[in-house]
Amino acid sequence: MGDFQGDFNKDFFLTWSPSHVNTSIDGTARSLKLDNNSGSGFASNDMFLFGQIDMPIKLIPGYSAGTVMAFYLTSDQPNRDEIDFEFLGTVPGEPYILQTNVFVDGFDDREERISLWFDPTKDFHTYSILWNLYQLVFMVDWIPIRTYRNHADKGVAFPRWQPMSIKISIWNGESWATHGGKDKIDWSRGPFIASFMNYKIDACVWKGNARLCRAGSESNWWNKDRYNSLTWTQRRWFKWARKYHMIYDYCQDNNRFQNNLPKECSLPKY
Repeated sequence: MGDFQGDFNKDFFLTWSPSHVNTSIDGTARSLKLDNNSGSGFASNDMFLFGQIDMPIKLIPGYSAGTVMAFYLTSDQPNRDEIDFEFLGTVPGEPYILQTNVFVDGFDDREERISLWFDPTKDFHTYSILWNLYQLVFMVDWIPIRTYRNHADKGVAFPRWQPMSIKISIWNGESWATHGGKDKIDWSRGPFIASFMNYKIDACVWKGNARLCRAGSESNWWNKDRYNSLTWTQRRWFKWARKYHMIYDYCQDNNRFQNNLPKECSLPKY
């Protein structure tokens, strides 16, 4: 792993509705379909502990209200760790909403939402997760839109022990996805198709020993000191994305948390 010629047929298995998954013969491209019979999905054969995953995605064109396309890492344990990108369907003329979330030890309630500053249905854009000992970074075309730092020393849970697999799925989320569930899926406009290609998995493959993935070896480049925070350039982009495109941040939702915001909200983001 680590080169750009990823092969969907080799690196992933189908988890849901194979008839709704279409893969190129050479394995470099894949699409998922949602219709009124079923959604669809696939997952990585390997599990990983730290690394970077880059997934170029072209989202559902046209009217996509009520649909959800998810790209995420998950440990699948009862006390699961999970790192989520969720793309919430939209109505033409409105931006696509990207929701991110972080589960640690089975607890989430860490949603953030941004509006994408481009049309993600016209072309492929790369959505990346950098996960190391120091931080999680969510990136859109290499612009960091969100961080979640390792503040374990301050009593904030951080995903650092459980390996995770990569999962991708498309499904019916009309009860909540678009305008809080007001806009339902219009099946007459289906099928709804999202496409994937040229992904890159540069991560520590889980072999049962967390120490191997936590070590600062050459191959574990993501654990090097220079990746312990955002660079100055990344910080500028991070501030730009959040200033102009953030729609919801759980750390600003005093109503929801009754003025008792989660601890990480008062700690540095980089």
